[in-house]
Amino acid sequence: MSTTPTPPNVDFSMLQWIKARASSQNGACVEVADAGDGWIALRDSKNREREPFLFTPAEWAAFKDGLRNGEFDHLST
Repeated sequence: MSTTPTPPNVDFSMLQWIKARASSQNGACVEVADAGDGWIALRDSKNREREPFLFTPAEWAAFKDGLRNGEFDHLST
């Protein structure tokens, strides 16, 4: 039996959002923030009213590992 981690109670308006330096200035980018307890929040910079996605520490680590290993390179143009 597995248990689903409970996300922290987050006030998204209080987070310090960051985006990659390579992001365009036209607002077409994603932003990430530390949501507490190792959780990461991710949002679309063009649609800040929409609730962000939350990732567990393990999910975020797996995603970053996949990026480093080129697992998503076939998706880029």
